[in-house]
Amino acid sequence: MIAVEANADGLIGPTHSYAGLSPGNLASSLNRGEASNPRAAVLQGLQKMRLLADLGLPQFVLPPQERPDIPFLRSLGFTGSDAAVLESAWRNAPAFAAAACSASAMWAANAATVTPSADAADGRVHFTPANLNTNLHRSLEYRQTQRSLQALFPDPQRFAVHDALPAVGHLADEGAANHVRLCADHGAPGVNLMVWGRGAFEAWDGAFPARQTREASEAIMRRHAASGAVLARQGRAAIAGGTFHNDVVCVGALDTLFFHDLAFEDVDTTRDAIRRAARGFEPIFVEVSSADLPLGDAITSYLFNSMLIQVPGEDRLSLICPVETQENPRAAAVVEGLIASNGPIGAVRYVDVRQSMRNGGGPACLRLRVVLTGTELAAANPAMRMNATLHDRLADWGSRRYRDSLIAADLADPALLVETREALDELTQILDLGGDFYPFQRA
Repeated sequence: MIAVEANADGLIGPTHSYAGLSPGNLASSLNRGEASNPRAAVLQGLQKMRLLADLGLPQFVLPPQERPDIPFLRSLGFTGSDAAVLESAWRNAPAFAAAACSASAMWAANAATVTPSADAADGRVHFTPANLNTNLHRSLEYRQTQRSLQALFPDPQRFAVHDALPAVGHLADEGAANHVRLCADHGAPGVNLMVWGRGAFEAWDGAFPARQTREASEAIMRRHAASGAVLARQGRAAIAGGTFHNDVVCVGALDTLFFHDLAFEDVDTTRDAIRRAARGFEPIFVEVSSADLPLGDAITSYLFNSMLIQVPGEDRLSLICPVETQENPRAAAVVEGLIASNGPIGAVRYVDVRQSMRNGGGPACLRLRVVLTGTELAAANPAMRMNATLHDRLADWGSRRYRDSLIAADLADPALLVETREALDELTQILDLGGDFYPFQRA
């Protein structure tokens, strides 16, 4: 079966800010309270999408979610007009108000776990939106994420968009940030590596939360009827050091797994399990040692949160790295060594996503990977597929609709609520999402 790997990137929302809402995300905590630039953020994200599309990879856009989340605040007892709800929430429950304003749905790697049709028993592409139960602000996303995925992949004969797992701690699910698929080629059967941080009934005493449970990973593989599943425990030392998702220390593409030596609790066992599950190919393991790249440098440079892709016409894989990787001497040396070798990774391209990086999300955080056959690709919503025309329309939209500076106090401004809704209302027309896509439109 011939298939390609598409990317669906989260479009960064108008309330992009540095609220420091994610314990264990060191960049998010470090930049808490600083002024953000939503306009620069959305343009940086669009430029990365345009790069991938220009390289010949199918690239889609996932819309931002409506923020502030007024229905959530109303559920907490705040009443009156939408403006009154927002003002009262910020005055009386600022932590909840901050969660309601978060633009974190931009990190589409957490949107869902995806099983391609080649690995699913019923021959459909399966999606389970992540419940993101560990953090309040992210737990608000999954219902609208499901609507976004249904808008992008509307044909139920080819796509199965499931409900999220029950939103309880025992089934805490962080989506594809803890999932890697390895294969001989995209249309061939693959190995679905699911990385978990803790057991559902395990006492956890770490300073930072282990966000993915083993039981959540098992449940997703069952409901997708996915073949080639391998479960591996995330390294405890990595979590303690600030790798809140496994994609901070591990990325894979085709037959290659590129990872830090602290990524897994038991590296040898993980490698052996992947080899046993591989069908029709021999996995290639590219491991970077702590001696060459200490965990702290891996996190600040986000080398492993780069995208690992096969550019059409190129024999070796390419890394799409943040400029922070280039600016970190140790990480840059690792990249140079990879390219100079005869290994599977032969090129690097650097992108500026600093606005996202300052909140702890690199190039790989911004995208959800979806393997699609030609027929499945044709069934996706064409209005959401990136090309030069859509890029220019969205860049113009973002330049007009987004502020160039935002601090926490601005999130309480009812004028921002109006601006955001006007921006999203226009976006639904650009992406052909219909007139009832967002809660404010349905109200």
